[in-house]
Amino acid sequence: MTEPITLPTDGPAHPRPPAVERDALCDTVRAHLLRAGGVLLTGPAGIGKTTVASELAAQLRSRGHRVLRCSPSPAERDSPFLGLIDLLVGVGEDTLAALAAHERTVLETTLLRSPQAWAADPLAPTGPLGGRDALVLRIAVRKVLSVLGAAAPLLLVIDDAQWLDRATADILKYAARRADADLWVLVTARTGSSGDDGGPADRSAGAQELCPQPVRRLPVPPMTAHEIAELLERHDQPSWPRPLVARLHRASGGNPRTALELSSALDERARRHELPGSADPLPVPESLRRPILDRVDALPAGARRTLVVAAAAARPTVELLRRAGRHDAAADLDTCLRHGILDVLPGTDHGVIRFLDPLTPMVLQSETPYAHQMAAHRALADASEDPVERAHHLARLTAGPDPAVAARLTAAASAARRRGAPRTAARLGRLAAEYTPAGQAHADIARRLTAAEDAIEAADLDFARQLAHEVLGEARRPAERVRAWNVVIDSCGQAMAEIADVFPEAVRDAGGDPVLLAPLHYRMSWREWMVGGSAPRAHTHAVRAAQLAARTGDRRTELMALTQQAALELFLGLPQAEVTLAAALAAPHDVHAMIHHNGPLYLKHRFHLVHDELDEARAELRTLVYRLRQRGSADSLSQCLIGLAQVEIQRGRCRPALTIARQSLRITEESGLSQGPAWYAVSLAETAGGSLSQALSAAETARRHSEDDDDRLFLPRALHAEGRIRLFSGQYGQAVELLRRTAALESAQGQRDPATRRWHADLAEALAACGAPDEAEAVVTRARRQAERLGRPGVLATLDRAAATVSVARGELGDGARGLEHAAARLRATGYPLEEARTQVTLGRVRRLLGDEAAARAAFAGALRIFTKSGARSWVSLTRAERDRTPDGSACAPEGGSWAEHLTTTERSVVARVAQGATNREIAAGLVVSVKTVEAALTRAYRKLGAKSRVEIARMVLTRPAG
Repeated sequence: MTEPITLPTDGPAHPRPPAVERDALCDTVRAHLLRAGGVLLTGPAGIGKTTVASELAAQLRSRGHRVLRCSPSPAERDSPFLGLIDLLVGVGEDTLAALAAHERTVLETTLLRSPQAWAADPLAPTGPLGGRDALVLRIAVRKVLSVLGAAAPLLLVIDDAQWLDRATADILKYAARRADADLWVLVTARTGSSGDDGGPADRSAGAQELCPQPVRRLPVPPMTAHEIAELLERHDQPSWPRPLVARLHRASGGNPRTALELSSALDERARRHELPGSADPLPVPESLRRPILDRVDALPAGARRTLVVAAAAARPTVELLRRAGRHDAAADLDTCLRHGILDVLPGTDHGVIRFLDPLTPMVLQSETPYAHQMAAHRALADASEDPVERAHHLARLTAGPDPAVAARLTAAASAARRRGAPRTAARLGRLAAEYTPAGQAHADIARRLTAAEDAIEAADLDFARQLAHEVLGEARRPAERVRAWNVVIDSCGQAMAEIADVFPEAVRDAGGDPVLLAPLHYRMSWREWMVGGSAPRAHTHAVRAAQLAARTGDRRTELMALTQQAALELFLGLPQAEVTLAAALAAPHDVHAMIHHNGPLYLKHRFHLVHDELDEARAELRTLVYRLRQRGSADSLSQCLIGLAQVEIQRGRCRPALTIARQSLRITEESGLSQGPAWYAVSLAETAGGSLSQALSAAETARRHSEDDDDRLFLPRALHAEGRIRLFSGQYGQAVELLRRTAALESAQGQRDPATRRWHADLAEALAACGAPDEAEAVVTRARRQAERLGRPGVLATLDRAAATVSVARGELGDGARGLEHAAARLRATGYPLEEARTQVTLGRVRRLLGDEAAARAAFAGALRIFTKSGARSWVSLTRAERDRTPDGSACAPEGGSWAEHLTTTERSVVARVAQGATNREIAAGLVVSVKTVEAALTRAYRKLGAKSRVEIARMVLTRPAG
């Protein structure tokens, strides 16, 4: 009974996953412009302002907009009217004919289109225009823009407005103040660090006045790590490993131009077999070094020396620089701030300093003489009260192994770990190992292993793996080797299938030692679940791990193993699951286990979910997310955000869910973690509160990541997400295929609690829609038996809806309607608003089939209220389209009014979207109809309105009220 939502069918078989940040920005800009007004895009050089503006201009041009554009350069800033000439270069004689004679003469002279222009030299510094002609020119330009806007929606794009000549800027500001409703302006302007000319750091001042009201200022965000990876691929850069892409992303600050130049420099090094190690700095090409050095050279000598000391500090602050002998630090930093080199973060203790360009410290350190560097480190070591900072500088000052320095670095790594800075702890631990004397081999190995474990917490998996293999090449003690093997296992993320040969080696090294076998059995439990696809075998390993850990006093492993055991018992529908979780939550606690995403606190929210306790689940996750933001691994934070996004969806809070899911994806991209789970969360959130086409792309991406990793734990979830989207879009055959795969994988793993993965009702509804009611009924019966045994009212309510759709598929409409009403009531009682509204939509369709139009419209209205309140965008569109259909499937009669009075509801909706510049495919998706239906409605509208083009329709809608 699910009506289709038209999805794009063209494009490659495996479309790229959506570029989350840039797509969201384009959507925001386009939505604001379509409501009229102006947008100012800001950001530093190379961040992609021009690319975003070009993409938006192309999109609007394809929708029938007229686009005028100028892109001034620094050399044109002092040449009057060059921007205006560039902007109006494509304006023809027919447009100028609408001007009065004197207006046209003045404009043509200014644009160098008349012989007088060359004689008068309008580009002379003073210009040819007196006071009266200057006013005439403004009026003439405004009239030209009005004429063009009357023929088609008009967009002005002023790219790099900081270089716009003053004469053109004054005219465009005049036009913006008196703009008609059909004039839209998109402006880009540079902010951030100053350019080669030593100009001000922020050149966007005044650019906002080029935009008509209402104007919105939007910064172009840095690219995510995933977007940087795509950018490098599009520009034929090498396929760098994920950790190296993450480093390029961090070093570039998400600036695409910088990332490309760094990648090219890295490629040159790679061709000479000089690829830097994970602890070595990236090569910075001259094209990036020179602007930084020019800005630094423009500083006074004192400010340059202060900047060198700040670049040497691990965490520079104003107070630290003062204690290090830079007595004029505040004044020097203020000078650097005005030159756009750094910023002093407000509201931070002692004035924390942030370099605006992440490359600046790297370039400064490489260009500063060695003696000056050592002097800076010596001063900072004496000045620092922080053990981490002091150890960092002492290490730089020491040549060769030194046991005292190694001990200081080890203590500093411990301090960084306690602060929740595992990446810093890993680097300090590695340094401690390097400074350990040759005669202390076991201390060296222990420090490297601890550093590797810190790197796992920091999601620096490549570094962790490197350290572990170093140890495996040297260590002979079983405990050291097994500990290293555990790091190798943990560093593979979701791709445990890639390390199948590791486990036999690790077990052989462990011998029969229960201390070493306990953590190995815990990891073997995960392998059996993720790769082997068997929850019962995984449960056996988890039980064994918990028993061994309890016997040997390894409380951390015991808690993690008990949590895994409880999760598997929940999945298997075993009655002792609650008791096992209680044992994992009992004292004594282990801090690491209690805030880990595989620990008992995280699992607790899943037990709340199977009992339909959504508010309690949300509270648990919010508390855990807060703690993880303070200290914790990127992996755990990402997984908790995924869980929180799912809970928010179930609670009917779609917009927050979308934001949270995108945060999780950003963390996984920047950390180089396995991305399948995060794309799965984005897919769910887009399905609920975003775009179904984006949701489908995200679900397909999640599935591909899980298939590439051979991750059988998340693969069924990705398949379920994709299957639901196909179901909602009316692609029932594909939905059945995907959901059957989900059912086969979950059943093979041993799932016996339908509340842990709720795919059963979706599969039954897809089967009913495909004409297989008997198979659908069998799915419902099996799931209902399990849900009743375990007491899962939320699952039973969705199964009631599925059973009702089976009745409808068999032609039993009355029974189906009564079943849907019962299901909606149960879903309301158990607190699932989106599922309730989805049931109301199906009920409305069935009531309409029964001929009860009033009851049908009441059901649609109830669903629409819930979807609107929840921010469920695609469902709002679907429900509105259903509500406006008549019993025979045609559109409802119009309510009258000007251009709309002779059009049907569908025709009015199509015409309104055409006026906004939407394509037929976009209109079809928004109205939940086929493209052919849109084309037919548009053809009828042309005939009724007497219009011959989309432009005429747009002008008609803009100038004549709909009634």
